[in-house]
Amino acid sequence: MAENKVSAALVGCTGLVVYFAGSEGSHLLTTLVSLSSHPTVHALARRNLPTTASNLRPLTEADSSEWPASFKSLSPAPNIFLSALGTTRGQAGSFEAQRKIDYDLNLSLAKAAKDAGVKTYVLISSGGVSKSSLFSYSRMKGELEEAVTELNFPHTIILKPLLLMGKREESRPPEAMLQGIAKGLGMINKRLLTDWWTTDADVVARAAVNAGMQCAEGKKEEGLWMIGQSEILKLGAENF
Repeated sequence: MAENKVSAALVGCTGLVVYFAGSEGSHLLTTLVSLSSHPTVHALARRNLPTTASNLRPLTEADSSEWPASFKSLSPAPNIFLSALGTTRGQAGSFEAQRKIDYDLNLSLAKAAKDAGVKTYVLISSGGVSKSSLFSYSRMKGELEEAVTELNFPHTIILKPLLLMGKREESRPPEAMLQGIAKGLGMINKRLLTDWWTTDADVVARAAVNAGMQCAEGKKEEGLWMIGQSEILKLGAENF
């Protein structure tokens, strides 16, 4: 793709460095900048990124409310926009503050990407969420999935992993307990006992980038592509 090299933008890219980025964020950045096709990578972040790859174009802005405007300034627009943006209620201070990031900022960035002309939108969501859920977090995630789908990108990709395996900067005791159980079961038989309900963060990142690149390169039909646990494992294991 020498003449029309794919370019990408992402948010949630510093992973463990920034408190409101999922652990898959840093793996997204690493995966993108190391692709053999050497795509230009625009990365929105609150502070300096942990890599200085030659194809990385950081957009560093401490005030995340300015990120949608920063995105619109990109010219030409990236082919792909990937979001791993999210925080916890504990880190944000309240559910209302969490929603401002997980829902409001995510949706504002998706709208900015659509207005800029991005063709492929990739969201890392979560398995089992629904807009009709009785649980506020699950309902919020389901509402976001619906809202970004209604923006009608030519390609909308939503990944829905179950329990993410990997270290996080902030403490999440219930998740850490489940991860400990999963690690023990994985030592017995990972494929049979854990692959159906856990996913390594780097595998999710590879699956997200793989899916986005397939769409950007014209290998998938336009429309909504919902990617569940088993397909995440498949896409994450492929060479691309």
